[in-house]
Amino acid sequence: MPASHKGYKNKLLRTVKQTITTYGMLKPRDSVLIGVSGGPDSVALFHLLLTFAPRFSLRLGVAHLNHCLRQDDSDKDAEFVASLAGRFGIPCYIHKINVRKYQIENKLSLEEAARRVRHSFLNHVAEKNRFNKIALGHHFDDNAELVLMNLFRGSGPLGISAIPPVRNGKIIRPLLQSNRSEIITFLDQNGLKYVSDPSNRDTRFLRNRIRHDLIPLLKTSYNPKISQSLNRLASIIRSEEEWIEGVIHPLFEKAALSIQDGRIALSVSILNGIHVAAQRRIIRKAISKTKGDLRRIRLTHIDSAINLLEYGPDYGNIDLPDRVRIQRKGDVILFFREKSTLRNMDVKSDRAETLPFEYPIAKPESLFIKEISAHVKFTEMCKKDLPDLYGTGQNTGFFDRDALSFPLVLRNFRHGDRFAPLGMTGTQKIKKFFIDKKVPRKERTRCPILLCRGKIIWVAGYRIDDSVKVKSSTKNVLKIELSLA
Repeated sequence: MPASHKGYKNKLLRTVKQTITTYGMLKPRDSVLIGVSGGPDSVALFHLLLTFAPRFSLRLGVAHLNHCLRQDDSDKDAEFVASLAGRFGIPCYIHKINVRKYQIENKLSLEEAARRVRHSFLNHVAEKNRFNKIALGHHFDDNAELVLMNLFRGSGPLGISAIPPVRNGKIIRPLLQSNRSEIITFLDQNGLKYVSDPSNRDTRFLRNRIRHDLIPLLKTSYNPKISQSLNRLASIIRSEEEWIEGVIHPLFEKAALSIQDGRIALSVSILNGIHVAAQRRIIRKAISKTKGDLRRIRLTHIDSAINLLEYGPDYGNIDLPDRVRIQRKGDVILFFREKSTLRNMDVKSDRAETLPFEYPIAKPESLFIKEISAHVKFTEMCKKDLPDLYGTGQNTGFFDRDALSFPLVLRNFRHGDRFAPLGMTGTQKIKKFFIDKKVPRKERTRCPILLCRGKIIWVAGYRIDDSVKVKSSTKNVLKIELSLA
């Protein structure tokens, strides 16, 4: 290892210096806690910050969390990091936790469990030892991979904006404009050792499949600069999100009746007077302020809250992940966090709102919708076997099988849904259809909506879409039966 960091070669130094300057990541006399796993990214970050430490008069520290996921190898990684920090006289904070046990106890994915314990550990060490910055080793390729991961998960703009260079003025990512190959070249050229985690090649994990299979395919067959394109997309969306936040904040302040003790009260009448896109963002903002983040919050949760705003009961509840409850009381909608697990509370009262649901249907089979205690049965048949359609009842639908393709999606009603009711020309909002049919408000969010290729084909129990009706030319039929408990 070189005795002086001034002797380090490689353009990575210049790129990181530019990143630090562009985003104002470091100021003189900052205290920086570096998250070091022992892998190439965090080891490179450690050496780079050692290089910049004299220039900014930085006080450095190293934090390492032993996840206990790889038995003896995890212990060896911790020993490597401790030795690395000790060689340069940098204080090192190491903690050991059984992430697998934490995952099971909290019913999380392994990735989410690891993220939570790391976040908690780093913040605890930083607060206890007075570090005002936490430096992490995420880089250019990590960001591209996360854009794709979030896109596949159905994330909105905030998810596609991926990893911010600086978060809350505290979390900094100096490597974010540097790619993986530049990092490895820097380490190799300067003879810097690091450890390798074999789990990073395990393609059972989505991120690894994207890293080792999808991105190489996209580079060779579609766009050799796909990582640059994805990072540019993330940067553009992040910039637009910052601008939109400036527009949404005054609307949020106008709708807010009170914000205190972790409880947020918003005006229903004011919210109903603004565009649905702004409603979604204000609801997300209220949830984020209540919960601390938006993890595990899906569009179905947001749209269920909008349903409660627009035509839900004057008194109703929606229960979200991590003990978040949304409660409407007349013209007030409340956001707060319960102290105990919501499943242990009485959520089956007459005032409880239907939980959002969405089920993918890969093939014709039976399905149970637990949120509304309903069964749905799919049966394929020949047209010649059709019964008298007028005697089957509203809870049975018959569709031209050849006009459909699986997978189908069954979910509850969302704001803005439209379809072309059988026998009508043009489309109609399902909200208006419900009003015309005098469907009680409390039944609307319970009504299953069936989609094919993103198009609504059945408002279950009421009407099919005209485009999938059985015609004289139909040869094969799909019969769908809804049974309510």
